[in-house]
Order: sequence, then structure tokens, then C-alpha cells
Amino acid sequence: DRPIRGFINVSILFYWAAGFLQRFQSTLVVAEHNNDKLTPITLSAITAANKLGGEVSCLVAGTDCAKVVAELSKVLGVNKVLVAQHDAFKGALPEELTPIILATQQQFKFTHICAGASAFGKNLLPRVAAKLDVAPISDIIEIQSPDTFVRTIYAGNALSTVKCNESVKVFTVRGTAFEPAASEGGSATAVASSSSAVGVSEWLEQNLSKSDRPELAGAKVVVSGGRGLKSGENFQLLYDLAETMNAAVGASRAAVDAGYVPNDMQVGQTGKIVAPELYIAVGISGAIQHLAGMKDSKTIVAINKDPEAPIFLVSDFGLVADLFKVRSLPPPLLSAGSLSLMALHAALSC
Repeated sequence: DRPIRGFINVSILFYWAAGFLQRFQSTLVVAEHNNDKLTPITLSAITAANKLGGEVSCLVAGTDCAKVVAELSKVLGVNKVLVAQHDAFKGALPEELTPIILATQQQFKFTHICAGASAFGKNLLPRVAAKLDVAPISDIIEIQSPDTFVRTIYAGNALSTVKCNESVKVFTVRGTAFEPAASEGGSATAVASSSSAVGVSEWLEQNLSKSDRPELAGAKVVVSGGRGLKSGENFQLLYDLAETMNAAVGASRAAVDAGYVPNDMQVGQTGKIVAPELYIAVGISGAIQHLAGMKDSKTIVAINKDPEAPIFLVSDFGLVADLFKVRSLPPPLLSAGSLSLMALHAALSC
């Protein structure tokens, strides 16, 4: 009997220790916002943080972020909101945000620090990791345990499981891989940060192109064009279609490299990662780099005159035709009962 009792005691000790360690997990999520509203990828990062167990705190740094703090305090799964307000945080410059994160880490001793894998997170967290002398993990799509993460490699064609033994785990989260945290139901407390700005850089201005269309990374419908459109002027067809469908417009790298559209419209491994409800690929062959940025879309519709185009391998609906000769879509595409597909049909028929 004694060996059996010893085995049971060891098992109990193991599970007790696992629970004990989990309670001492603590994660800092660096919130991305525009001083008025959170970006959706921050909510996905909060979901990822909650999978680690333990307490989740969010850092909000900005010039006047009271609205963001109020919004974040209601997010389910957030225990504490750390607030840092200063004019130096205008533009969310990584040179200014890094010291505040380091000071916060020094005060609270978080086991994990994360942010969304957007331009903001990719610009900031490698700098933070370097200052902490740890190796960052980029663009994770799954959390297996507090020290084991999964990310894609080889343009999304293989998965890499990474075990991190650093004292502080620093990582960015792919927004399309985690559901956004519920924006209601939380009751986090807001705490003012005692750290001050260092003033090593200054935000002067930014000039952004104006658009009434949804932002590409968060749009529910995306219409993308490739080199098959033959010119930038022909992208007007997609702009008109996007207006009809309240969609964002993207492009393949080939179209960007050809100068048809600016590079902020690029979808793919070296562009934006999207996962809309509906993705329409027009004149895109489907290079592996492009597929890596859109293959998680819920429904994919492709139009290409080459029946062997790789884009058809990931498409739910496909039309083999010359874009400039299309006047109607076959009935199977319309039988999906999708208003979006009907809008596509109407746009191509006009």
C-alpha cells in the first residue's frame, strides 16, 4: 500500500504545484489605440493572455486616453488597467513607450508581455525584448502552455512549436488566430502609472490617405486585385465593387510591385494578414506569399482565367474567366444565398 499512497501523494503534489504556478502567472498586454478607441487586435491579444492563466493587466499609454481606459475596463478578462498619459506618447513612438513598459515590468514583474502582431506591436516589442535581454516570439497562433507557443513558418505552410525558457516571455499575437475578448462584462480597476516620459523623440505629424472604406486588416469583406488587372486604372472596378459591398480593397504583391496601388494595400506574408468573412480575389494567381495572408478567410471567391492558378486550391467558389469579359456569374455561385456574392454578380454585370 505504501508505494501506491506515495504515487497518489506525488500526483497530488504535481497538480497542486501546477495550479500554484498558474496563479502566479501574470501578463501585460500593451494596448494599441488611437486615444479614442481600441484596435480590434488588442482584444485578440487579451484572449491570448487569458489562455496563459493568472492575472491580465493592460497598459494604455497616450495623450488623452480616458475613453480607451473606460472601454478597456469593461473588457472581460482584464483585471487591471495601467494608465500612462503624457504628450510624449503622441503617435505611440516605440522610443517613448519602451521605457514605460520596462518601468512597469520592473514594478510588477510580469511573466509575459504581449501585443497584437500589427505594425505597432512588431515595431515595439522587439525593442522591449532587446532591453530585457530575452528572445521575442513573433506572430503566435496558439498557446499550448505558459512557455510553449505555436507560430507559422515557411509562409504558413508549416507550424513551429516554440518552447521559451526566458524569465519573461515577450510575444506578439496574430489577431486572426484568437477570437476578440468580449467588450462587456469586465470590471477592471484603472491605476495611474508612476513612470514618466523620457522625451528622446518627438512626434511631428503624419499624412494618411483618406478613405471611406473599412480598414483592410479588420474588414468583414475584402476585395483584392492582382497583376491580372493590368493597370492601376483598372482597380477602379474593385473600388466600385467595394463601395457596393462596404468592403476594403487589397492587392497582391505583384500588383504593388507593378505600381498599380500603394504598398499599404498589400495582402500577404510581407503585407497585411486578413481573415474576413468574405475574400474576393480578382486576377490573383495565388503565390504562396499571398495565400499566407488570406487563407484563413471564412469564404474565398476567386476569378482568374488560368484554371491551374493556385488560388483555386484554397477557394470555396471559383470562376475561370477573363475578368474583362465577364458579364454574369454561373448559378452555383449565386445559390450560396450570400448577399455579398449577389453584389459581386451585380457589379460584374454592369
